[in-house]
Amino acid sequence: MNLIFLGPPGAGKGTLAKQVAEAYKIPHISTGDIFRENIKNGTELGKKAKAIIDAGGLVSDEITIDLVKDRLSKDDTKNGYILDGFPRTIPQAEALDKFAHIDAAVDFSIPDADVVERLGGRRMCRKCGTPYNITAAPPKVEGVCDKCGGELYTRDDDTDEAIKHRLDVYREQTAPLIDYYKNKGNLKAIDARETLKTGMTQFKNLFPNA
Repeated sequence: MNLIFLGPPGAGKGTLAKQVAEAYKIPHISTGDIFRENIKNGTELGKKAKAIIDAGGLVSDEITIDLVKDRLSKDDTKNGYILDGFPRTIPQAEALDKFAHIDAAVDFSIPDADVVERLGGRRMCRKCGTPYNITAAPPKVEGVCDKCGGELYTRDDDTDEAIKHRLDVYREQTAPLIDYYKNKGNLKAIDARETLKTGMTQFKNLFPNA
């Protein structure tokens, strides 16, 4: 079961991907993790990516694609995998088609207003990094981490202005992938408004024979 999880920031892709990966014993592969692993291990691709990142640039499609191709060649992907954060563009999707078979792309469908509310309510502990949400998973004491007593803060990319910018980028660059996989006949959809409550149930309904 080779899957792609598509959706805007805050749709719950990462949370559900971890649950599915654990339940079905397949790896959850995010481009961020691939970058960090290769940079940490000092691979040739990792060195190239680090040089670009350190210079304040964006890692090219070519390097990103090579990193994903290398990751999918590992033994732990033989029974399937979940790609989260790749592909982000049509050219990346077309490149992926050349070295991988994708069984389905899962679209995490959610209105922009819900994303703004969800991410706008996100708080992080400055001390231990524990995440909270003032609506869905609030701390016992406002502004204070339950685990370590650290101060909770709003990340710079969780301000309303930053969230709207991230959504604009998603709609422009990544949303076209929805039609790309729909035209291939392997697009499935999840109601991302309910991922925290019914994500696994929805997933099992989409893939009853998995």
